[in-house]
Amino acid sequence: MEALEVLPEEGLREVVDQVVRVVEAVGVAVIVVGVVVAVVQLARVAPRQGSRGFSSVRLVLGRFLALGLEFQLAADILTTAVAPSFEELGKLAAVAAIRTALNFFLAREIREEQQAQDAARP
Repeated sequence: MEALEVLPEEGLREVVDQVVRVVEAVGVAVIVVGVVVAVVQLARVAPRQGSRGFSSVRLVLGRFLALGLEFQLAADILTTAVAPSFEELGKLAAVAAIRTALNFFLAREIREEQQAQDAARP
């Protein structure tokens, strides 16, 4: 009995490639927006608060970076979704491990900064 092919593998690859491009673009856009927001916030805060204001700017930028990394990781996972080879899976594992570690440490730093800010508030 022959399997019913809804979408041939090549067609599925093309669709997934387009989705990957969109997801990567969203990740880049999130990071760019985060940089712009952080620069604007830095310009507002630095003259008044000096180095004390940097923590809030770092928190804002860190949150955008963490979200952008999540989108980039999603794009990497989608890239290997259609008939992956062992080589592609190995690359995904390496990239996923690096991005997950970055995200873990970034999230931990954000949490610590937030706790420090909360403790400093009257």
